Amino acid sequence: MNSPSTHPGKSAALLAILALLSSAPSFADQKPLTEVRSPNFRVLTDGSDRQARRIAREFEEMRGVFAVAFPKMRLSTGAPLLIFAMQDERSMISLAPAIWHDKGPKPAGLFQHGWEKQFAIVRLDQDIPGAYQVVYHEYVHSLLHTNFRWLPTWLDEGLAEFYGNTRFESKKSYVGAPSRRVNFLKGRTLIPLETLLTVSPYSYFRGKQDQIDEFYAESWALVHFLMFSPGMEQGNKLAQFYNQLQRGEKQLKAFQESFGGLKEVENRLQTYIQAFAFSSWMMDSPGGIEEKDFSVRKLSKAESDAEIAGYRLWEHDAAEATGLVEDVLKADPNLALAHEEKGFIFFHRGKDEDALQEFFRAYDLDKQRYLSQYFKTMIVAKKDTPAHRNDLQAGLMETVKINPQFAPAFVQLAMLELYQGHDIRALSMARKAEQLEPSRAGYHLLCGEILLRLNKGKEAAELAKFVAERWTGPDHNEAVALWNEVPPADRPADTTLTEEVGEQSQTAEGTLVSVKCEEKMRIVTLQRGDERLEFHSKGRQLIGYSDTLWYGTDHFNFCQRMEGMHAVVRYRPPVGNEYAGDWMSIELRDELPAAHSEKLPKDSPAKDSPAQKDQSH
Repeated sequence: MNSPSTHPGKSAALLAILALLSSAPSFADQKPLTEVRSPNFRVLTDGSDRQARRIAREFEEMRGVFAVAFPKMRLSTGAPLLIFAMQDERSMISLAPAIWHDKGPKPAGLFQHGWEKQFAIVRLDQDIPGAYQVVYHEYVHSLLHTNFRWLPTWLDEGLAEFYGNTRFESKKSYVGAPSRRVNFLKGRTLIPLETLLTVSPYSYFRGKQDQIDEFYAESWALVHFLMFSPGMEQGNKLAQFYNQLQRGEKQLKAFQESFGGLKEVENRLQTYIQAFAFSSWMMDSPGGIEEKDFSVRKLSKAESDAEIAGYRLWEHDAAEATGLVEDVLKADPNLALAHEEKGFIFFHRGKDEDALQEFFRAYDLDKQRYLSQYFKTMIVAKKDTPAHRNDLQAGLMETVKINPQFAPAFVQLAMLELYQGHDIRALSMARKAEQLEPSRAGYHLLCGEILLRLNKGKEAAELAKFVAERWTGPDHNEAVALWNEVPPADRPADTTLTEEVGEQSQTAEGTLVSVKCEEKMRIVTLQRGDERLEFHSKGRQLIGYSDTLWYGTDHFNFCQRMEGMHAVVRYRPPVGNEYAGDWMSIELRDELPAAHSEKLPKDSPAKDSPAQKDQSH
């Protein structure tokens, strides 16, 4: 945490922000929200139910666009989407006060991604064509990442821009409508195609916002060109291209096989953009979706505040959420959602026993609360006795029964099968998680680790290579670690993989003994063999962790639950000898369990195994 500044200018700015925050309405004083449910979406609003019905219909139409464009695409995820439709800027800010810290005009929409929950917020007073583009853009990302193993940045962003700009009318939708970003291309020299295809804009154009904007605009234009230009078979060649990517083809090779030489495509793209005449597809709105059929319900004040507290928690605003949850439980002690949220507040603070009680209470009140079921199951599992292991299996199976798309539960089922010595069944569970969340590098690596245990080194090496060549940072380095475990004879002879290591840094690998979070420093102690090493933090640090960590990104807290984790510390030597070094990054790796000595018969059939029921991957 930074210490407060006493600089007069900064103090004045801070007072101005505080004044704005204090003037923003608190939802504690607002009327209850109204809930509108369509077949696939849930909208909460402080406006009229007519407005909320329209928002729900537009999301249904966006979903329908994908149902037509990608007939085999999975259109639901393990992280349900909740949409808040707020009347105006004032009510939007009272829901999400953090946007007061942003300079310039306040957005017409926000989207919050998460592993367990997703949120969209739209302003009803700006419901005009194109106003919600950023929300639809991010919704498209969530669908893409649920279905594709990996997409290069230009294609990921280009597809999100292409479909996120869909225009909706009462009976029709217009797909491929020009992006507002197209204006960035006027009078500019295009980013060379080879650069566009291979870089991440935020690292390559670091700090140069106009070039980042140009990257997005050109990515949109390239996707539009590959959809509509002559000879592209109305997007069929683009579909061929990303199918090749999913099979593991190198991008530049697949691109040229699908579309032609880079220079030829670049010249045609330049001509296409200069013409400044962009087509779109007109689609009839999906049948059977009638606003009048959507259910409407006025929430109680306690229910409204609990929903708002849930958003604040997943936005990592625990302080504001805590007061709301306490007030809700005073008003309605039997509201399951509030008990679940209180459980997460305790969990964030490292008070697992208190969290456990709240998760038990939430699940007792509402047997559909799969997150409460999952977290109480996993907290109890730490005790690791035969009885608790039986409860672990039963609890995880109940979790996936409630939410069959909740991938973390399948990961933990895989870990349990490994512990019991059932490697083939573990692979089945891991494959199911990989199928549900194909964009998580760690799920591919989990399958690779299990394949290696099954003496399938060549398959493990291919997965390690796939991840290492497409992901960066801790994911890349974890893939290299798997690669190095594979016997050399099983690795492709023409491939060499190396870790990404910061300049002038050294590496220490071992087990974390302790993490001490002080106001200005984080001190970590690492056990490496027979020696203990103490590292201090200075400046900015990078913390990465395996995707298989059971509580995942929504609840990760570096200051809690780190003891005993496998860690790779990148550091620089200190000036003196008081400690081992100043750490720059820490990569936390979720090690696979060793098989238990008292294991069940090897790979005996699992009763009612959901992964064995669905072998579609």
